[in-house]
Amino acid sequence: MKKYIINSNDAGQRVDKFIQKAAPNLPQSMMYKGIRTKNIKLNRKRCEISTRLSEGDVLELYLPDEFFGSDEKEYEFLKAPADITVVYEDENILLMDKKNGLVVHEDNDGSVDTLVNRMLHYLYAKGEYDPADENSFTPALCNRLDRNTGGIVIAAKNAESLRILNQKIKDRELEKKYLCILVGVPPKKSDTLTHYLFKDSKTNTVTVSDKKTASNKTIITKYRVLRTDGTLTLAEIELMTGRTHQIRAHMAYIGCPLLGDGKYGINRVNRSYNIKTQALYSYKLKFDFTTDSGILSYLNGREFTAENVWFADKFVK
Repeated sequence: MKKYIINSNDAGQRVDKFIQKAAPNLPQSMMYKGIRTKNIKLNRKRCEISTRLSEGDVLELYLPDEFFGSDEKEYEFLKAPADITVVYEDENILLMDKKNGLVVHEDNDGSVDTLVNRMLHYLYAKGEYDPADENSFTPALCNRLDRNTGGIVIAAKNAESLRILNQKIKDRELEKKYLCILVGVPPKKSDTLTHYLFKDSKTNTVTVSDKKTASNKTIITKYRVLRTDGTLTLAEIELMTGRTHQIRAHMAYIGCPLLGDGKYGINRVNRSYNIKTQALYSYKLKFDFTTDSGILSYLNGREFTAENVWFADKFVK
């Protein structure tokens, strides 16, 4: 028999969803049987599989040990280094500075060295996360960056923070700014660009147009020139819409592709600077809440900046 006291991360879940995570080897038919025969009890009483759990509830599972997950701590994330750059951390969130070349989640190459695994290893080493204790919630990333884009990635340490942050991102109540190196000089020192983007899922490329069609979507990109030497430009970018490859494709469309971009850039120029990855970095994050933010209200108005952006002082003096 195993007993679970429901914590805040587990509250709100259905009984069956919780059991599937607590006893991953339990067939669904036996779960239903356990409910009927009272081998599964909630607060010492029979329950329904659709019952929603509340904090403080006690769930008892009178089941053979083989239906539960292994107690051996051979977690996959421990194979990744616990090496992350912390921008900010408290009991609810963790802001990390992801470096170029590191994937956020596991991709097709099957590598376990991902940002999410590094984060879990880091929190595990600090004693803030142990899968054996958290029956349902695993600290999770709220945003992602491409492998070759560096910058700030947000992680939620508990379910309530994840719920709030996901909603704030959806409502565009987080302000993110990017640094990039452009090949060429934009026509204006600052501007707001509005065009239309079409994504080809087969080739994983996008094209930008000045005409609206049924298959493309509006993109809005703000840019500001920070300095230029007449050949290259260090610029700050803010996305007013969030589309695939938006910054890279939009700046290329106005004749100023990103340095190092092998897909939308100029390979001849990239080779001349011996650069093989795009000079793009999500370097600044501001929490700009306009609606209720619950337990994260203390973050409203706070701004965080990633230090030592690898190209900031390298190409444009």
